Amino acid sequence: MGYFIIFIVLMVASWIVQKTLTSRIEKYSKTPISSGLSGKEVAEKMLRDNGIYDVQVTCTSGFLTDHYDPTKKVVNLSQGVFEGRNIASAAVAAHECGHAVQHATAYRWLTMRSKLVPAVQFGSRFSQWILLAGIVLLSISNLIGQWVLLVGIVLFALTTLFSVITLPVEYNASERAVEWLESNAITTGDETVMAKDALKWAARTYLIAAISSLATLLYYVMIFLGGRRD
Repeated sequence: MGYFIIFIVLMVASWIVQKTLTSRIEKYSKTPISSGLSGKEVAEKMLRDNGIYDVQVTCTSGFLTDHYDPTKKVVNLSQGVFEGRNIASAAVAAHECGHAVQHATAYRWLTMRSKLVPAVQFGSRFSQWILLAGIVLLSISNLIGQWVLLVGIVLFALTTLFSVITLPVEYNASERAVEWLESNAITTGDETVMAKDALKWAARTYLIAAISSLATLLYYVMIFLGGRRD
């Protein structure tokens, strides 16, 4: 029962964080930026200021679909961010370029996360099915069920590790973004505070995801240990 309560709490926390993030982005999207730069211009300037000339800035569809693709060296900005001349656009664009700077400087946490991608893709695709099979098999053959469950736990642990490693990557990208926005007078005074606030709530979505993944992993570990005692 305790685990179900924890999961419910995490679901509520995730909903609150997501709603707050959406609210902040919508609010700051209506707040013009004094420098008058669009998200595209902010991104291109930050890349140039960091000596990065081999990364493209492109426009993609959707809301909060912004991301940096290290395999193609492309900063993808949603249309609202790409064209917007407001606090939210500047903050998001600078954050994604923060990842490009991490890539260019071989930031160790980003490098570590990138190396995990192939294993995580495999684990995220099959771990849940293997875990379910292991739980079912526990009631048929305890020994076989334990081994299958252990394989699922190892695979799921990779996705959990990926979520945890993502935290320093995201927080560092936000720190780089805010520092650059302020030092280059892209944002000033309250604008910087608002940009930092938007990125803070964005980072919290990753924090909740990592905690949820850890809680789920521990849940399966307890099932495994319970099976061994039986």
